[in-house]
Amino acid sequence: MAKFIYRMQNILNLDEKLEEQAKMEYATQQMVLNEEEEKEQQLKDRRAAYEEEARRLREESLKVRDMIANANAISIMGGMIEEQHGAVKKEEEKLEAKRQALEEAMKDRKTQEKLKEKAFEDFKMDLAMEESKQIDQLTSYTFGIRKQREKKN
Repeated sequence: MAKFIYRMQNILNLDEKLEEQAKMEYATQQMVLNEEEEKEQQLKDRRAAYEEEARRLREESLKVRDMIANANAISIMGGMIEEQHGAVKKEEEKLEAKRQALEEAMKDRKTQEKLKEKAFEDFKMDLAMEESKQIDQLTSYTFGIRKQREKKN
């Protein structure tokens, strides 16, 4: 029996490798985004701690220096949070670009797989037609031999 060989197997293999690479890049970018979001959350937690300290300072005593230092710290944390929020947005955009690249790689691989399946179906059909042709030839041959034998008898 004939063996099926897909002519564009090397392209399919390449598409599979590109998809795997895109998956890895996407996962890496997701990790970077998670780290940036975690940093942002830590900054927000620090600001909340400073705000809590400000409430405590107002309740306990009126130490102006401590209150000014605390207000400056809260202000600085607000700026750092805004900066970190911008970094998070930038990483989200990068992640979206990686996701789109991954989708494109998956589409390319699926297209090649469908082409391979179609080629295999065509191969099976050709093989079935060849077998049918051989059976027809064999049947014709045996029928012809039988007729010759009948004429001789």
